[in-house]
Order: sequence, then structure tokens, then C-alpha cells
Amino acid sequence: MMNRFFTYAASLQNTGIHLCRIGLVIVLVWIGGLKAFPYEATGIVPFVANSPVMNFFYHYDAPEYKKHMNKEGEYKPDNISWHEANNTYIFSYGLGAVIVLIGVLIALYPLFPGVSAVGSFLSFGMSIVTLSFLVTTPETWVPALGDAQHGFPYLSGAGRLVIKDVIMLGASVVTMAQAAKKHLERR
Repeated sequence: MMNRFFTYAASLQNTGIHLCRIGLVIVLVWIGGLKAFPYEATGIVPFVANSPVMNFFYHYDAPEYKKHMNKEGEYKPDNISWHEANNTYIFSYGLGAVIVLIGVLIALYPLFPGVSAVGSFLSFGMSIVTLSFLVTTPETWVPALGDAQHGFPYLSGAGRLVIKDVIMLGASVVTMAQAAKKHLERR
């Protein structure tokens, strides 16, 4: 009985790789598309503002953004004006377009595996940048507000969102390897 299970499980490797690819495409296109909406654009401000790799895209330095953050679904015209002056929305549109493009490149695997491999490589790099937010963004850890459980290793909601990119990192490597292998076989 267990032997049949392991034999069947072993036959699912390619299916698993394709599911990783589909998952990457869905997440990248969906999350990238959401970057066109103000709530998502403002939601990434703490990450971008605190990142030494990306903070130059914004007009104002961290931590000034803390006074101008909206909760998801909240409408505050003064904060919107601040984010317009900060380049929050323009940056988010550009980032969203890049993320959607990466998803589309990965999706081209059946037709253009070499292009898909490049897309997976870009997803890998994007995941590394995202994971760096655990080091650069104070909001990724539970703040010291009186409870004994704060700071490392206690991930906040933002930190739990970021740590999931470890999965994106691994899926990107797996799909890149499969796409590169197929590209080389076609040559």
C-alpha cells in the first residue's frame, strides 16, 4: 500500500513544478495588478521608504510616512495629497507593471521556455528584495507596546506577509530550472 503511494507521489514531480509556475503567475499578476489601487500603493510605503535599495523612489524619507498612512478602505484626502507628493502612486503603478510583466514572462513557458526562465529569475531576485524588508522595515516585527512578545522572532502582519516570499523564492528556482532545461533541449 505505501509502496503504491510513494510510486504515485514520485510521478507528481512535473505536476508540482507546473503548479508552482501557475501559483507564481497568479500571485504576480494579481498582486501586481492591485498596485494600481491606492490602498495597495499606500500599503507598501513602509517597505519602500525603509529600503536602502528602493527608498530613492519616494520624495519623503522614512519615518515621515507614519503620519500619513490610511487603513485599508479608509479615505483621508489629506493623506492622499501627501502620497501624491511622495510619488507613492506613480511608483506603485510602475512596480505593479513590472510585477505583472514578470508573471506574464513566467506564463510563457509552453511557447518560450527561455523567456519563462528569465521571468523566474526575475521573480527570484524580486523575492530576495522583498525578504530584505524583514531587516529594513520596523513594521515587520511586533512592536514593543507592553507585551513580552515583541521584536524578533515575533512577526507582525506585515512580517508574515513578507516571510511567505521564501516560498516564491523556491518556486522561482524550480520553475527557472525546468524552463531553462526545456529551452536547452529545444536548441
